[in-house]
Parts: sequence; C-alpha cells; structure tokens
Amino acid sequence: MKIDETSSQTKNQAKNRIKGLGLCSGGLDSILSALLLKNQGICVTWICFETPFFSSESARKASQMTGIPLITLDITDDYMEMMKKPKAGFGKNMNPCMDCHALMFSNAGKILKEKSFHFLFSGEVLGQRPKSQNKNSLRYVEKNSGFDGQILRPLCAKLLPQTLVEQSGLVDREQLMDISGRSRKIQMQMAHDFGIKEYPSPAGGCLLTDKIFSNRLKDLMNIQTDFNKRELYLLKHGRHFRLDSKTKVIAGRSKNDNRHLLNYFEKDRDMLFNHAGMPGPDVILIGSATKKNIQTAAMICASYTKSTLGENTEIKTRTKETESILCVKTVKSIEFKKLMI
Repeated sequence: MKIDETSSQTKNQAKNRIKGLGLCSGGLDSILSALLLKNQGICVTWICFETPFFSSESARKASQMTGIPLITLDITDDYMEMMKKPKAGFGKNMNPCMDCHALMFSNAGKILKEKSFHFLFSGEVLGQRPKSQNKNSLRYVEKNSGFDGQILRPLCAKLLPQTLVEQSGLVDREQLMDISGRSRKIQMQMAHDFGIKEYPSPAGGCLLTDKIFSNRLKDLMNIQTDFNKRELYLLKHGRHFRLDSKTKVIAGRSKNDNRHLLNYFEKDRDMLFNHAGMPGPDVILIGSATKKNIQTAAMICASYTKSTLGENTEIKTRTKETESILCVKTVKSIEFKKLMI
C-alpha cells in the first residue's frame, strides 16, 4: 500500500475533524464528490485500487491537482478470486461492475477501521450507468460491502435514503447534491465553479468492458486456468494466439507493443522470436516449447515481416540457455487467424 501525503492540512488540524475516505478513479465525479465534502470542513482522503485491468494514473493526477491525499492498493488477488464467480454476474463483457464496487468498498472499509475514518464515499451518480448505478445496484453494493449505512454518494445523496453518516450529523445533507442521469452539464458547471480545468473523459478506463480484452481474459481463465499476474498484464499488448491449453504466442503490433512484451519477457521460462535480418515484431512463446509450437511461433513471427511469401526466412530464437536461427517458410498472417484470440 502506498500513501501520497499531498494535502496542505497538518496532522494536528486533521486530528479533530471528521474524516471521509473516498473511492477515486480520477474522474470528474470523484473529484467533485471530494470537494463537496471538503467544503463542509471534512478531511477527505482518496483510495484507488489497482489491478491489471485498471490503474491509479488518473487518480494520482487528481491528487496532485487538488492536494487531496491518495492511498493506492493492489487488490489483484482478491479481484481474481471474485472474478471466478461474481454474485451479480458480468455485464456485456467481463465486467462484474456491482461486485467490483462491493469489493472495493469492502477493502476501503478495512482502511477505514485501521486509520479511524468516519465514513466511505464515492462519486457515483444515480442513473449515470443504467445497470450499475440504479437504486437497486447501489443498494446491492452497500449491503455486500459489509459497510451498510456508512457509504455516502455526495453527488446524488438527496435522491437516496439518508445514510447513518447523515443521520448522525457527520455530514450536512443540505450541502449535498441531487444529480441523476447521464448528462454532465451540472458536473461541468461545478468543475468551473471549483476551478477544475482538467479531468479525464467519462468513458472509463476499465479494460474489462473491452470486448477483445475480455475474450483474452476468458481464454486465460477458462482454457489455461493456471496463470500468474504477469500473464494478466500481457493481455493488454500484442496479438494473442492459443496453441494449446498451456501455450500461447504473443506477437507485438508496434514498437510500443514490442517494448512492453520485452518488459514482461521472462528468459527463464519463455522463448523470444524475432527476424534475424529485418524489422518485425518481437514474439514470445509462453508455455510448452515443443518442436511444433516453436515452429508455429517462428512462422507467426515471419508472417508479420516483409519476408517474401512462399520463401524460407530466418527467425532468431532465444531462451536463457540458447540462441539459434530457425529457417521457416513465410506464409500470410491470415493462416493463423483460427489460432488468434
């Protein structure tokens, strides 16, 4: 866990104030919900959770811009356990939004207890996302988080039943908002009033809503079953080919892809392929390095170079122990379409 102490408030000042811990994506709604509470004299801190599917980059920028302290916490292990069978199921792709939010609040609640915060909050807006931000889903999240009554949604609080937080007088309900729906006009005006000039678009940064990424994750979870965190991060880069239940080939699509693949390449267990004499992709074989799989990986590598179709070309192969040249026939990349995830 990392904590960025960027607030201008001193510890002595904060000691006697009401303290709220808010989920932060770094988006405008997260920022506004925190500033609304800060305007009431509440000492606010953010927490942002990290997995291979979403990062804390935007939250860090929001923290630097506003001076609100940020806690970051990697929850990949807990998240993948939840992903095996989310109680509320998945959305259109591999996005378990309701159980995701419940898990985040549950983990935030642990920090609440450890650091003596008084309540949790988020930037959720009623009706902004029809399936995951309606009254039933917001209630589901609260009940399944283990912190029923302690979760405040400042931007739409007046449209929801009073929380224990409001009933006890920790927060003034009259200074909260009644925003609903997908329009951003009110939030944009609030941003102007607060002097917030830069913020991410509301599209969201969760890869689990992306169809191609979701297909790759399904493949990893349903076919391979045994994998590590590195392989989750690799899902974001390159073209992916499934050779057998234990073996994948990943081919870079650009210089940036190649750079990421090399960062995740483990010479003790993987095999690396690239053309011996011309530019082309870096290709990684993860899993069973049988003669057939090595041949296939080399041909995939060759198919994305400018080698002459139908002719043999030289592909360099590397492992921890060996480096050699493999001569393979160049075929069209479409020949491997049936293997592509």
